[in-house]
Amino acid sequence: MNVFDFDGTIYNGDSSKDFFFYCLKHYKKTRKRILPTIWYGLGYGLRIIKKIKFKQKFFEFFKDIDDIDKAVEEFWAEKEKNIKSWYLELKEPTDVIISASPEFLLEPICKKLGAECLMASRVDKHTGLFDGANCHGQEKVSRFFEKYPEGEIDEFYSDLYCDTPLARLSKRAYIVKGEKLKDWKKFK
Repeated sequence: MNVFDFDGTIYNGDSSKDFFFYCLKHYKKTRKRILPTIWYGLGYGLRIIKKIKFKQKFFEFFKDIDDIDKAVEEFWAEKEKNIKSWYLELKEPTDVIISASPEFLLEPICKKLGAECLMASRVDKHTGLFDGANCHGQEKVSRFFEKYPEGEIDEFYSDLYCDTPLARLSKRAYIVKGEKLKDWKKFK
């Protein structure tokens, strides 16, 4: 099977950040989250605040959207064009997409793309709170083997070397830079 990271890999951008800016534009109540997001972002950047705490604070804007499912649907109607063409040419129904973004945010687009399996961060769409670990780095490996205990990865694609744990498990891995795919330097 082929395994893909989502943000920056098959999607041109960061879906969580793009959804935040989309909501700021379309849902005025979310604008009160700008300053706290900047504050916690600075704390995270200075390594005073842990990543999960920053992300939970960031995702609090979900609370300000009355119909989050509708917002997600409208967001993807506008942002689907950001799916990279190389992926559209390569995609298969057996694809596995593993991402740190919220699962509920990626479900509609992954379904539309026909991806068989999505593993992503379990985040409550009404509170922004995590239900489990952030699906990042080594956690992606844990989640993969949780779903596929005997699973083998034929090809793996990501835009970031923090996904090296998954790349090491694959028969072949690619680092994605824009629309270009390059052989992964596994031990970089």
